[in-house]
Amino acid sequence: MTEIRRPDEAPARPRRRWLRPALVAGTVAAVTAAALTVAVPSGGDSPAPPSRATVALLEDIALAAEHQDGRYGEIRDDQFVYVDSKVSYARTGEGMKTRIPPLHRQELWVTVDGDHTGLKLEEGEKPMWIEPDVRRGGPGWEVSSFYRHLETLPTDPGAMYDYLRETAPKYSGQEPDQAMFVLVGELTRNAIVPPAQAAALYRAVARIPGVTVIENAVDAAGRKGVAITRQDPDNPSRDEWIFDKSTYEFLGERTVASEDYSDVKEGTVTSNTAVLRRAVVDKPGQRP
Repeated sequence: MTEIRRPDEAPARPRRRWLRPALVAGTVAAVTAAALTVAVPSGGDSPAPPSRATVALLEDIALAAEHQDGRYGEIRDDQFVYVDSKVSYARTGEGMKTRIPPLHRQELWVTVDGDHTGLKLEEGEKPMWIEPDVRRGGPGWEVSSFYRHLETLPTDPGAMYDYLRETAPKYSGQEPDQAMFVLVGELTRNAIVPPAQAAALYRAVARIPGVTVIENAVDAAGRKGVAITRQDPDNPSRDEWIFDKSTYEFLGERTVASEDYSDVKEGTVTSNTAVLRRAVVDKPGQRP
């Protein structure tokens, strides 16, 4: 999720700005601050294609996604995707040291069709009503993670790769392959993705150079898994998507500093999440 944050703070992750409307499942725009952006020159050898082991893991993840058909039943336009998570996002600001809050609960209710007001409840913060900030067919819709948009995405891996390649760089200042990888995370993080589209997304990721596997990873809830990761070529960080080793279900993700920068040390986890539950409910504030 593009983090919703207080105006005086911003995530410490030193990433080139993602220039699209913010995707809190395609909803509210992030409150931007004077966040430090560290650009690392992209020189050196080009990233290698994913290894056979990486491609095989992504195929297992895609097959698991395909078998989720019918899990949520028929989904109506007036319903909401509910995501219950543990989260921690590093925060910084002008003249401030980087602060990493303790893990805490976050609940999201995101409109299915993009036309209804959602809700965010985060421990320690006031409730936030999420007004849709993109409209069907308008600017930002093509990278929104509303369910009704996601079900229009390609189901063929090649066509999905082409969609990512064409779309992601238009909304990102990042290197194209990294922009594609980040967009997949944005589309899936706080959403329910239809099975055929989810499978196509992961098979498309298997074609992105630089994507690798971390065999032993742990999410914010302490669950052990295996991670799909990519080093950001423009910044000293890497994203890790963590999956259960047996079921290949998405567990959570982390962003990890890959070298020292500012007051952040190499190995510091600057964002950390664990998805505890996803469901479809009838109104904001309703829990399954």
